[in-house]
Amino acid sequence: MSLNTSSVSVMLPIGDAAAAQEFYSDRVGLPFEGTNSEGSLLFGLPGGSQLVLLPRPDQPPSPSTAVSFVVDDVEAEIADLKARGLVFQDYDLPGFKTVDHVCVMASAKAAWFLDPHGNVLCLHQNL
Repeated sequence: MSLNTSSVSVMLPIGDAAAAQEFYSDRVGLPFEGTNSEGSLLFGLPGGSQLVLLPRPDQPPSPSTAVSFVVDDVEAEIADLKARGLVFQDYDLPGFKTVDHVCVMASAKAAWFLDPHGNVLCLHQNL
């Protein structure tokens, strides 16, 4: 087996398992697959990959994007997720500004939101 044909598990720390399960299931829309023996929450991702949320209330989230979901239409996804209660981040930095939550870059459009632990998640549409 080669790594280029393997599914992957993305692992993120969480502080509150109940809040994380509600967020990722009900708001983001990922299928909840249960918990493992360590109490981590497991969510299905395309291609057999998995999101694993690790109960680590004392571990701070990464300040950088932890997960980015590739979408066909970033504006449509924003509208759908906002209807489910997600709040998107806005930025106004030199060379990096969002308009209606979307930053248009040379090769992609992107939008960011935070999970209940503060992990940075992204939607991006390749141009």
